[in-house]
Amino acid sequence: MKKGNLLNSEISYVIGKMGHTDSLTIGDCGLPVPEGVQRIDLAVVKGLPEFIPVLSAVLDELFIEKVILAKEIVHSNPELNNKITEIIKAAEKEESRAIEVEYVAHEEFKKRTAGTKAVIRTGEYKAFANIILVSGVTF
Repeated sequence: MKKGNLLNSEISYVIGKMGHTDSLTIGDCGLPVPEGVQRIDLAVVKGLPEFIPVLSAVLDELFIEKVILAKEIVHSNPELNNKITEIIKAAEKEESRAIEVEYVAHEEFKKRTAGTKAVIRTGEYKAFANIILVSGVTF
């Protein structure tokens, strides 16, 4: 359910094949990628690319109805949590609909990545810079 001009062909391909309730993970450089899940590795060096620009680029392409975050981000990385919240609120406004935000324990988060279409690995190294995006539909 693409909606923009993302340049990365692997990410664009995965998004193009996603349907309603399919999910996509964007993670930091330390997030393990489960066996059998496509890895799209963007990491170049520590910190590049950062998590937020990758998230923003993906959200320019993908309609979402829900995001899943590790609850540990609230206390361990409140600055990133706040930035993600701002980005999600902007997406809600742009798409004129609510986007559910679910917080789960980090161990549960890692388990849920096994059900995603792909994991996009960034060079981010700050704590809990991981998100699962659940695809929505547009009418």
